[in-house]
Amino acid sequence: MFTSNPFAELSTFISPTIMQTYVVVMILLVVAGTLFDIIHKQSARYFFNNWRNSKNSAKQQVGGGEMASIAVQTAVVDVMTSGEFCNMRRRIAHLLTMYGFVIYVVTTVIMVFAHPTPATPAPATLAALWYIGALMVCLGGYWFWFFIRVDVAAEGNSPFRFVRADLFVVSLVLSVTFGLLWAYLQTAGNTTWATVFLALYLLATTVLFGSIPWSKFSHMFFKPAAAMQKRVAEANGTRSNLPAPADAPEIYGSALRQPRHY
Repeated sequence: MFTSNPFAELSTFISPTIMQTYVVVMILLVVAGTLFDIIHKQSARYFFNNWRNSKNSAKQQVGGGEMASIAVQTAVVDVMTSGEFCNMRRRIAHLLTMYGFVIYVVTTVIMVFAHPTPATPAPATLAALWYIGALMVCLGGYWFWFFIRVDVAAEGNSPFRFVRADLFVVSLVLSVTFGLLWAYLQTAGNTTWATVFLALYLLATTVLFGSIPWSKFSHMFFKPAAAMQKRVAEANGTRSNLPAPADAPEIYGSALRQPRHY
């Protein structure tokens, strides 16, 4: 099972052209949904305005070399290792899900476009990576959902409680889970149940990529920009949008008040 290309087996019933068209449509949904999210929430204007304000009020200039260093730190610390998470369990779950999702998506695209039929067999390692990526998503996603979420671990809410903010992680985990079940049942020769889980797989995947304006999917594009902006603000002395130090006075409206402790 772990070395078979499920999309090549599916080509017996569904044309590779249809599979490739579906993947292209999902990519277009990601692009369109992200652009809509940026325009609707004015995220791009927000970042550009903050960047300009930070530059204008900078206490010291950030040179090209330092800017390159900041970009590398952002990529390595904030993106590749999720350094913004102080809780180690949360960081590990996030990294498992993130890298699993990347592996899963990349291998899906390669198998669908380069190895869509049994006549164009995929390397066993490529198919294995598809399963490994999917299992990483399930491990990180379910670990987060049932044991790490703040409203479950700290607030005692039911792990089955669902709000709109959960749309991304739920649709992602369900999509990958249904995909694994479909691949297993297809390999086992259980045509009826394989068809059922294929339909569920396509439904969950369509929701995942089609619900970007209402989910947190686009945050994966915004977070690196926000992390970069934060590091630049710290370097030029403006510390834009960072919380005030604990011993600093808080400002409520136009009144200056010392923070209260309860």
